Amino acid sequence: MSTSSDGIAPESLAELQAAISQWHEARKEMASEDEDRLWEKLRLEWNYNSNHIEGNTLTYDETELLLLHDQAVGSHPLRDYEEMKAHNVAISLVRRLAPAEPPLTAADIRELNRVLLKEPFWKSAETPDGGATRKWIEPGKYKTEPNHVRTRAGELHRFAEPEETPARMEEWVREFRSDLARTDYPLPEFLAESHWSFVNIHPFDDGNGRTARLITNYILLRKDLLPIVIKSTDRDRYFGVLRRADAEDGLPLAEFMLAQLLWSLDLGVRAARDEPIANPEELVTARTRIESRPYSVQ
Repeated sequence: MSTSSDGIAPESLAELQAAISQWHEARKEMASEDEDRLWEKLRLEWNYNSNHIEGNTLTYDETELLLLHDQAVGSHPLRDYEEMKAHNVAISLVRRLAPAEPPLTAADIRELNRVLLKEPFWKSAETPDGGATRKWIEPGKYKTEPNHVRTRAGELHRFAEPEETPARMEEWVREFRSDLARTDYPLPEFLAESHWSFVNIHPFDDGNGRTARLITNYILLRKDLLPIVIKSTDRDRYFGVLRRADAEDGLPLAEFMLAQLLWSLDLGVRAARDEPIANPEELVTARTRIESRPYSVQ
């Protein structure tokens, strides 16, 4: 992946640095209750959107009730409730790993995937010729079968083969840890490169996208910044810039990462100033909306 010879525009990097400085300054006087509500908001957004991108059917309201009030409502597959709660545990693991030494290891990444997927399960899949099949998913273990995907254009997009995956991941981790220590690597470009290169290996049988987004936020938390949230409403754009990166044009992905980071930093500053951080539609509580529905499962 290349971000082109020009990379992120200097004025965009200056805007990012100003936003980081503003966040660092604002949080000096941040009340503990404002920090709590910020993390509650970020955790809810992160859990809901990262899972929703991958097809989880819980609504935002149902996710809030499940994670914040321990109430399971709706008529969704049991797996959807379980993976939402497991993703929430994975976020806690990322927050513990971020400040720890040594930096992220291959074993840490396998553990993230294991926590994320929780337990072995059967998953519907597609054969290379487009037929229906099922795959047995082993959380935390590298793939044992090819997981190439067919694009909307009908072309086969190839990821790393199973037999080369362990070596590719060891190499990825070495480069990742080296880049993590650099001070001359523009942050949006590092986020984009590490994210794309992990996805392009696709080391696991399931959970690769969610694991990649967890790792991206590991970088930010380790650098004492706020996690980003890739919204499910931006799913098509997100996949589009990843495809651009496949074609050696990584700048759109870096710019996409920059936009998400600016959103998180702005959210943090508003929370530190005791300003509202809920979306307008969230001002009507999830409980009010959900409890008016005729169905509920405990």
